[in-house]
Amino acid sequence: MLLPMASVAQARPGVPEHAIAMHGEPAMPAGFDQLRYANPDAPKGGRLNQGILGTFDSLNPFIVKGITLPQVRGYVVESLLARGYDEPFTLYGLLAKTVETDADRTYVKFELDPAAKFSDGKPVTAEDVIFSWELLRDKGRPNYRTYYAKVAKAEALSDRVVRFDLTGADDRELPLILGLMPVLAKHAINPDTFEDTTFDPIVGSGPYVISAVEPGRSITFKRDPNYWGRNLPINRGFWNFDEIRYDFYRDTNSHFEAFTKGLYDLRVEYDPSRWETAYNVPAVRDGRIVKEAFPTGMPKPFSGLVFNTRRPLFQDIRVREALALLFDFKWLNHNFFFDKYQRSASYFEGSELSARGRPADDSERALLKPFPGAVRDDVMEGRWQPPVTDGTGRDRETLRRALELLDAAGYDLDRTVLRNRANKRPFTFEIMVTTKEQERLALAYSRDLKRAGIAVRVRVVDAVQYDGRRLTYDYDMIEYRWDQSLSPGNEQSFYWGSAAADADGTRNYMGVKSPAVDAMIAALLSAHERDQFVAAVRALDRILISGFFVVPLYHLPDQWVARWSRVEHPAATSLFGYLPETWWRAAPERRQ
Repeated sequence: MLLPMASVAQARPGVPEHAIAMHGEPAMPAGFDQLRYANPDAPKGGRLNQGILGTFDSLNPFIVKGITLPQVRGYVVESLLARGYDEPFTLYGLLAKTVETDADRTYVKFELDPAAKFSDGKPVTAEDVIFSWELLRDKGRPNYRTYYAKVAKAEALSDRVVRFDLTGADDRELPLILGLMPVLAKHAINPDTFEDTTFDPIVGSGPYVISAVEPGRSITFKRDPNYWGRNLPINRGFWNFDEIRYDFYRDTNSHFEAFTKGLYDLRVEYDPSRWETAYNVPAVRDGRIVKEAFPTGMPKPFSGLVFNTRRPLFQDIRVREALALLFDFKWLNHNFFFDKYQRSASYFEGSELSARGRPADDSERALLKPFPGAVRDDVMEGRWQPPVTDGTGRDRETLRRALELLDAAGYDLDRTVLRNRANKRPFTFEIMVTTKEQERLALAYSRDLKRAGIAVRVRVVDAVQYDGRRLTYDYDMIEYRWDQSLSPGNEQSFYWGSAAADADGTRNYMGVKSPAVDAMIAALLSAHERDQFVAAVRALDRILISGFFVVPLYHLPDQWVARWSRVEHPAATSLFGYLPETWWRAAPERRQ
């Protein structure tokens, strides 16, 4: 739930504050004691075991090379500010005790907490902050390079005060982006080898250190007994386990079976069929495993079968629309998923940011006016919805409409084979998958496409090969999921921006290159008020919907989590949903 903001004093431009909000004011006042969704009385101790599907070959999550565990960021490496999870985008003091900016956000200044130190005991200084900014700007992942290159200048005003000059950036989110910048220890990093994969643990200032690594198999974090920030209000009720261990599994069956055998403690479930049938095990029946649904106020995760428009086959929008028509969600949902899924039709589904079912208002139309044709009429008017079939798996109407579009794009159905009219080549492509769930979906979709004479190869590859090809866009089609927030910002350039289409390692997997998309991202970044911001995001949503860059898939109404009763969580759930960093080990007498 969103916390009320009316009672909070207005932020004062040019005055150091305890927090900063993207729009409006922080919900929590200076001097707050704790966060609603954390339990400050949670017991400390024990181990949390987590299971990950996949593998890893590096401990550095800040570079393009290698596959790593993102949780290194947060557990080990901290940022200047920390997110409040009951608000769309508000940050509170962490390494920095205050943040200061002006009305136009042309600069941001952070004053470090004098107690802040790295796990090796050395203090966190302004020099470390500037070093991190320069290193990630020049050698970090593409999103870091894009964000931090917008800074005109960084300077240390003292050992504990750093100021970033944002003149010319025209990006109101940038002070918050810098607030979330990972702060690395200058004395512990060699810039010359930073871009190389490594199993050497990173020195950070966070609540944990990496204590054990089995390459490709497991990573163990151990609580830092001297963690400097353990008593901060933003941390009360967080980081309750003495150890957190991540074990990696190569296939979905062994991953699931390991959970039911008690080898790890909690599991997020996305598969309705597994949720309905596979959890019928003794541990669930006797209460040792608890199945729960956590509500969330966030946009629903948007998943889709992604067309790689870098491939000539998918560059015609009529082809993409036709293939989207052929996906029989109703049949799939009933036969595979117990009718538990809901169909997605928006990149910001289920939130005020979604254009689904909403006609564009005057603000949106003004933003879109310079880009005629970027949005379809039915999308502009809020009428567009994904096709609804009769659920038989043989819907003739959607097949007819798809073939009409393919005919207009230059394809003929030659008996049972769809061919290019000009060169007579058959219409065929590959769907790359790495899990059994992805394979099942791809095979079902290939059956739908076969009715239109399209031959699809489903290519199963291991996790390492899959990630390597995904990061270099070496595929025709993949399944992917984007998690969105209530305050989308700079990451949208990383997802859909034209510059990201040609840079390896971004999430612009479809290869979108659209001046209209770029303009809407710029508009949402420069918006001063929430209504301006919402208009820009909805306009972006309309452009993406109109482009048919993916076959929209489906989402669950809530977050499904199964846990062994030996771990517990707070009674309150944040706006973002469940947060395992607030969980704790149950007392022995409470365990089943």
